[in-house]
Amino acid sequence: MFKRALVSVSDKTGLIEFLEPLVRAGLEIVSTGGTAKYLKKQNWKITDISEVTKFPEVLDGRVKTLHPFVHMGLLAKADSPEHQSTLKQHQVQAFDLVVGNLYPFEKALQDQLTGMDLIEKIDIGGPSFLRSAAKNFASLTVVCDPKDYSWIQNKNYQLMIEDRKLLASRVFRLISDYDQMIATSLNPNVSDIHSFSGKLKQKLRYGENEQQSAQWFQNSGRLEGLSQIEQLGGKELSYNNLLDLDAALQFVTQFQSPVAIALKHNNPCGAAFGNDTLVVLKKTLQSDPVSVFGGIIVTNFLITAAHAELLNSLFIECVMATDFSNDGLALLKSKKNLRLIKAPMTVFQTLDLKEVRSISGGFLLQDKDVFTSNPKGWKRTGAATELVPEELALFGEKVCAVLKSNAIAIVGNGQTLGLGMGQVNRVDAVEQAVQRWKKNHADVKEVLLVSDAFFPFPDSIEKCFESGIRWILQPGGSIKDPEVIQKAQELGIHMILTGQRHFRH
Repeated sequence: MFKRALVSVSDKTGLIEFLEPLVRAGLEIVSTGGTAKYLKKQNWKITDISEVTKFPEVLDGRVKTLHPFVHMGLLAKADSPEHQSTLKQHQVQAFDLVVGNLYPFEKALQDQLTGMDLIEKIDIGGPSFLRSAAKNFASLTVVCDPKDYSWIQNKNYQLMIEDRKLLASRVFRLISDYDQMIATSLNPNVSDIHSFSGKLKQKLRYGENEQQSAQWFQNSGRLEGLSQIEQLGGKELSYNNLLDLDAALQFVTQFQSPVAIALKHNNPCGAAFGNDTLVVLKKTLQSDPVSVFGGIIVTNFLITAAHAELLNSLFIECVMATDFSNDGLALLKSKKNLRLIKAPMTVFQTLDLKEVRSISGGFLLQDKDVFTSNPKGWKRTGAATELVPEELALFGEKVCAVLKSNAIAIVGNGQTLGLGMGQVNRVDAVEQAVQRWKKNHADVKEVLLVSDAFFPFPDSIEKCFESGIRWILQPGGSIKDPEVIQKAQELGIHMILTGQRHFRH
């Protein structure tokens, strides 16, 4: 059983229940500031930290535990005669238990504190004494998370060295996460050293496949992106669901007006825009009715009973929307496995500025793809280019950007008509998109074909012409642009060159 403890916490959850059996067994508690006052209300005998340091808490409490008499008691090795002799020489007692956590800097970020109000939430003494205790886990126990109290109690407070080592590792992870939050809040720009941290939000059933374990972490600090969603029904979200929701989010966040997207295996299989949300959803589902089977649907508008009836007409894995009406939610809940996700508008209005992907031995970091090209600056060829509605062209460009490259999107009538993606050459992507257009929407003649990157040769232009396509949007940038443009002009195809590529691997 523990004999002497240093206790200094901001989060007091479960603290009394954890310490009470130890106090009854004779535990001496050394404590600081507000924690000491809190514990004294239990009529326990508490030793103030200033009695140990022989020095008052100063600088508005900024300096309390930063003292040799504290850190000697934390860092002295229990099995070192020399260390024990030094403690005796300086009349310092060792600690065998440390319970501590940090100033709530994350809450300060969420409360949008700024300036000195935020700076004052940076803990200095806490990380220092926790690190000292964690380094010396061979000689003492350090607890930084109230969630561990019950685990320790279930062991009757008798911990093996591997248990103490585990608790010590949690201290260093906590401090790493804490420091990263502070560094990012002070300067979000990436320098030559970059780290990121997060907290476990949910253990997932499995990863991409059943033999792969997976967890869902949310960024520490401000609550952003998918971390804000609320599941209202259905099975637990899977690893693949989350990847698909995130891919859909990259598209939907680009729009202020109503839009919907169907997505499967991290690729769109249908999308539509317009003012009538019921029509938008119907067009999305009809864009490619075969491929949408078993996919997910994401909208930036309310799902009503009328929308729900449409969605219930086919098998889908997940629906995410800004909200659900009561009757709409009830209808959708009739399918017990259908995952229903409510995402506040802030999910659709904010997008992480950076994108991280792991590779063997490290990770890649890049800025998120954004759309900065302006239609006024687009280069246009062909006399009838103005017949392509600008809103449709922008929609097609954004759809194509979330398709895996090489990618082609054929759009018209406010929706996607045929999508070709993930091909190793652009001709095959064109043929795939045309095939789906002809299969599902052959009656729609006025279409625009969008390419995520330039056409390296005129062969794709010839394919487009043979298929009846007369309008093409592409970024340009090939050394063969003059040949491609010339071929388009010869065939009567009107072309728009945006000057901005949108590859997605």
